[in-house]
Amino acid sequence: MKATARAHTNIALIKYWGKRNESLILPANSNLSVTLDGFSTETTVHFQEHLTEDSFILNEQSAEEDARTKIAVFLDKVRALSGKEIYAQVQSVNHVPTAAGFASSASGLAALAAASTKAIGLSLEDRELSRLARQGSGSASRSIYGGFVEWQMGEREDGLDSYAIQVADASHWNIRIAAVVLSKTVKKVSSREGMRRTIDTSPFYAGWLEQTAKDLQEIKQAIADKDFEKMGSVTEANCLRMHATTLGANPPFTYWQDNTMRVMQTVQGLREQGIPAFFTIDAGPNVKVLYLPEDEDKIKTRLNAVEGVEDIIISKPGSGISYM
Repeated sequence: MKATARAHTNIALIKYWGKRNESLILPANSNLSVTLDGFSTETTVHFQEHLTEDSFILNEQSAEEDARTKIAVFLDKVRALSGKEIYAQVQSVNHVPTAAGFASSASGLAALAAASTKAIGLSLEDRELSRLARQGSGSASRSIYGGFVEWQMGEREDGLDSYAIQVADASHWNIRIAAVVLSKTVKKVSSREGMRRTIDTSPFYAGWLEQTAKDLQEIKQAIADKDFEKMGSVTEANCLRMHATTLGANPPFTYWQDNTMRVMQTVQGLREQGIPAFFTIDAGPNVKVLYLPEDEDKIKTRLNAVEGVEDIIISKPGSGISYM
C-alpha cells in the first residue's frame, strides 16, 4: 500500500481569485493555467496497518502542526472514497519555494492525491483525480494535467462539476516562462485570507469577475491560434486587475514589493524595444515572465540586471501527473 507520484506546479494565466464555497473549494470564476516543468513535488504515501495517525515529512523534516492537519484532513477524503480506515506515512520533497507565490500547494496536493489514491488501491480517471485534488488546494486541480489547463468553476452546489480539463498539451506551443525569484520568505497574507478579504470588502471584485469571464474566452482562442501577443496581453491585464482588487480591500494589502515593480517595468521596457514579453504574478512578490525561446538570452540578461533578483528559473510547458 505504497506509491510515489510527481506533480508539477502551474501558473495561472487567467487567475483564480475567490471562492463561491470555501469548504468544498469551489471557485468564483473559471480560470486557466500553464503547467511548468521547472517546479515539482514528489510525494510518497505508505499506508500501514500499525499506524495510529498520519505523519508528514516535508523536505526531510517533520512538518508543522497546521500542515500535518491539512494532510490528515485530505487523507480522510481518500479513506472515505476507498472505505478503508488506515493511516499513512507521507513524505514529500518540494522543488518549489513554499508559500512565496510559486503555487507549491498546487504541485503538493496534486502529488498527494495521485500517490494516496494509488497506494490505497483506487483507480481514478484524471477528471476524478482533479476533483479530489481541488478539495485540498484549488490550483492543485489544474496540476493533474500538463500543458494548458482550464479549471471549470461548475454550477452544482456539491462541486461534482468543478474540475480541470486540458485545453492543449505540453507539446502544443513552445513558449517559455521565467520564474523571477525575488523573495523566498513566507507571505504575510495567505492566498486563502487574501481571497476572503477581497470578496468581503473590495468594491472592485464584481468588475473583476465580469471581465475575467471575457478574458478566459479570449485567451483560449489565443492559445488555439498560437497568438503570443494576444495571450500575453490578456494574461498581463488579468493579473493587474486581480491585484487591483486587493488594493481595494479593507484593509488594503498587496503582495508586491519594490523589486516586483522593477521587474514589471523591465518587462514593459522590453516590449517597447520590440521584444515580446509579458508578466504575471500570483499571490506573492515573485514574477513570472512569458516569452518566446528565440528571445531567451536578451530576456535573461535584462532580468538578471534588475535589483533584488535572486534567481531566474526557466520553464516550458510541463507534463501532468507521473508515477515513480
